[in-house]
Amino acid sequence: MTDAPRFGYSIEPLNASHDRTAFHSGVPELDRYLHQQAGQDARRKAAAPFVMLDKSGAIVGYYTLSAYSISLAELPESLSKKLPRYPRLPATMLGRLAVSSSHRGQKLGRFLLMDALHRSWKVTAEVGSVGVVVEAMDESALAFYRHHEFHSLAGHPDKLFLAMATIEKALARV
Repeated sequence: MTDAPRFGYSIEPLNASHDRTAFHSGVPELDRYLHQQAGQDARRKAAAPFVMLDKSGAIVGYYTLSAYSISLAELPESLSKKLPRYPRLPATMLGRLAVSSSHRGQKLGRFLLMDALHRSWKVTAEVGSVGVVVEAMDESALAFYRHHEFHSLAGHPDKLFLAMATIEKALARV
């Protein structure tokens, strides 16, 4: 989906052969998750971690996807009016997204996000999802997701949503 392979990167599901200990994003919570929890979450099917590798096989970024449900009332009216009137709707949670501090400024966060959105959209043929939800950890993350057309949820300014219909339209343009 992304241009990552063209630039010498690949994205694949996390597995036991990946050296997670060398990854450092500069955000202790995100580093700790990859170092200590991501493998367990993958084995238990609690989250699906994906890693971006450079040519040497080193992890330079990662993200996680999992199932989620969202309240129809949390969505902006402009989005909710186009969706079924169920009290809760299926969605995909982009739980974590991090780039190695040594690889900042190379737009790898965008590559990871685009791969996550593409992967989320692809599985909607088999598992329903009305969109992707993220929870921004700080103002920088909030600005990043808003720049990529995510909208804040009602009552949760740090939790954002991007409709699957918007993702599908963007993918059709690529």
